[in-house]
Amino acid sequence: MDVEILPRLASGTALTIQIAVLSMVLATAISLVLGLLRLVRFLPVRWLVRGWVEFFRGTSVLVQLFWMYYVLPHFGIFLEPFTVGVLGISMNLGAYGAEAVRGAILAVPRTQYEASTALNLSPAHRMRRIILPQALVMLIPPWGNMLIETLKASAVVSLITISDLTFEAYQLNALTFRTLEIFGLTLLIYFILAQIVAAFVRVIERKVKRGLARGTV
Repeated sequence: MDVEILPRLASGTALTIQIAVLSMVLATAISLVLGLLRLVRFLPVRWLVRGWVEFFRGTSVLVQLFWMYYVLPHFGIFLEPFTVGVLGISMNLGAYGAEAVRGAILAVPRTQYEASTALNLSPAHRMRRIILPQALVMLIPPWGNMLIETLKASAVVSLITISDLTFEAYQLNALTFRTLEIFGLTLLIYFILAQIVAAFVRVIERKVKRGLARGTV
């Protein structure tokens, strides 16, 4: 394999990691906020959030990126490709994560709500100290899946001129025609990154379970 291939793939990998990490953090925040808002009693807020979630779940992330990058400038809104990539992926995956958050909270046994009410806890205190810690344990597996999906979804940013790993692989293949080596190595890099994310999630899951058992979550 030509030695110049590796530096370019390494550069693309570094950019992919940046986009994936930022998107993961933002998608997690969006998931928590929207998931909680899906449960508020004020109906207009619930309907608005549900519309947001259904829109981003029901449309392609690629089309969303194209719309943000190519259509918004027609309305005077210009965003850098990197910003578009992070925002687009985060909002799309965050919509899926919001439903996971809502489902985890609703899965907490009703007896926990009744016990916290009997203790005269405020709704906010009850959610923070009683409900969310238990929901968090159930939320970690789907959250881990969402993080891996975020990593894989980052490949679509190559179509809005971002020189990520997929973009560099495509360019190198066009220059060298060494398809097997280039895309084989690219596939391996994505796999390794996904395993790192999965290992990170397993560590978090163990810590959260230990903390819940000790009552420190």
